[in-house]
Amino acid sequence: MPQEKIAPPPTALPTSGLPSNADQTLTKAERRAQKAAARGREAKALRSQKVLRVATLWFVGLSVFIGGGWLLVTKSNPKGSDHSRAIPILGREHIQNGTVFEGYNSNPPTSGPHYPQPANAGFYDKELPDEQLVHNLEHGHVWIAYRPSLSQEVVGAIRKFAGGNVIVTPRSKNDADIALAAWGRLDAFNLEEGKIDTQRIRDFILRYRSRGPENISLSPHSR
Repeated sequence: MPQEKIAPPPTALPTSGLPSNADQTLTKAERRAQKAAARGREAKALRSQKVLRVATLWFVGLSVFIGGGWLLVTKSNPKGSDHSRAIPILGREHIQNGTVFEGYNSNPPTSGPHYPQPANAGFYDKELPDEQLVHNLEHGHVWIAYRPSLSQEVVGAIRKFAGGNVIVTPRSKNDADIALAAWGRLDAFNLEEGKIDTQRIRDFILRYRSRGPENISLSPHSR
């Protein structure tokens, strides 16, 4: 007779890997920890969004600034002819304050020995020594020297150019009503029918400001 096959007993499932009712029930401390972790993830996401917004605004602002600066430079090109002339450079050594140097090669001077301390940029209603203002030219400043006899209306128009590395002073030794000096560059002219050519002054500043061997901005002079 054939032997009857006996089915093997069912394999018992392991119980060690199954969660018990106690394991499925979170404690209050565990629920608090889960909520805290969720809040942390939300805060991190909000911070990331904020950083992204700030970076976007910064990039847009920088683009506008660069674009605006390009437009400003484009619109600020000189419009008239260059009436100035080049003056040979005499050097740039320092001399003691109070020393009068007689060897300058232009009126007013545009280079040469000068005092150790320059003047602050801005408008002055009193004359300053040539030897001091040559130091300003070395720093890339433009010096507008005008005859003290000019009308208050003309002086007021010149005064508007003062500041921003432009210094305006009266100067009785001028050969012309107005002299525009930069390092190694000079333009001098008289008024025509009592009127001042402000475009000529503006063009000179645009061409020759910040062209000295040491381009340094100085604090504005207030009067």
